[in-house]
Amino acid sequence: MIEEVSRIQAEALAAIQAAASTEELKALRVRYLGKKAELSQLLGQIGRLPPEERRAFGAACNQAREAIEAALREREEELRQQELAARLEAERIDVTLPGTFVPRGHLHVLRQVWERIEEIFIAMGYEVYDGPEVETDWYNFEALNIPQGHPARDAQDSFFISGEVLLRTHTSPCQIRYMQSRAPALPVRVIVPGRVYRRDFEDATHSAMFHQVEALVLDRGITMGDLKGTLLEMARALFGPETQVRLRPSYFPFTEPSAEVDVTCIFCRGAGCRVCKGEGWIEILGAGMVHPTVIRNGGYDPEEVTGFAFGVGLERVAMLMYGIEDIRHFFNNDLRFLRQF
Repeated sequence: MIEEVSRIQAEALAAIQAAASTEELKALRVRYLGKKAELSQLLGQIGRLPPEERRAFGAACNQAREAIEAALREREEELRQQELAARLEAERIDVTLPGTFVPRGHLHVLRQVWERIEEIFIAMGYEVYDGPEVETDWYNFEALNIPQGHPARDAQDSFFISGEVLLRTHTSPCQIRYMQSRAPALPVRVIVPGRVYRRDFEDATHSAMFHQVEALVLDRGITMGDLKGTLLEMARALFGPETQVRLRPSYFPFTEPSAEVDVTCIFCRGAGCRVCKGEGWIEILGAGMVHPTVIRNGGYDPEEVTGFAFGVGLERVAMLMYGIEDIRHFFNNDLRFLRQF
């Protein structure tokens, strides 16, 4: 049987030396040293041999195993070096070649307008505030003087998560949240940009998700004159120094008095054109003096302080600034459109 061990050893050493990859070596390790290998089976028969032959046979088997393991280790190291050299050659990089050009991106057009409006109001001493997009009915409606059953809810009853929780329909809830965090400190000067959600059919001018910037000022002696002056400053910073603003009486439940705000048509500069329907003015936002109920819900005394608020759609501003005719362009991710800005 010792001759059989020698045969297995010689066969194994030859196969190991002929192996061309580390994967082949793994298979040879199992073949010659595994539990079902011939050498292992021979060791299992050692108990059947005469006592005087067992020692020599066991020593021969152990010597064969050690020789095979040593050959495997040596050949594995050789093959690893060969494979590494081949890989280095195949993946060699010529560092003198020019690099791959990665085009530089830029901010989305809506984000550019967002940051432009922030810059304008920060320069006027305003703080930028952020609030939750998932709101309670109280903050989104009740605290803003829009109780259950109020007609103003018809256009805004939208994406309710439960009976009392919904996706905010405007950034106005942040008025209450900010006032509550500041009361009774004065003055209050804050803008709140962010996403809002309404149950609108999507067309050229409407989207179920869009962006608003809310502004709130609260102090002693604030008047409509302060509101108009602020709106004029914003309009001229956005649309040019010749821009004028016009306030038309309107109604919003959270302001009293309220106004629709128009700006000089940026396409014809007031002369009258197709865009402004010959009027020379384009409606841009809604505004007004903060309703006493809203001031009270924010933690202030409406007998002592007054304030103004307004909200403007970022998409509306961007469409006017850049002559964009369809709101859906902002959300289609078409690079041909986005690269223009």
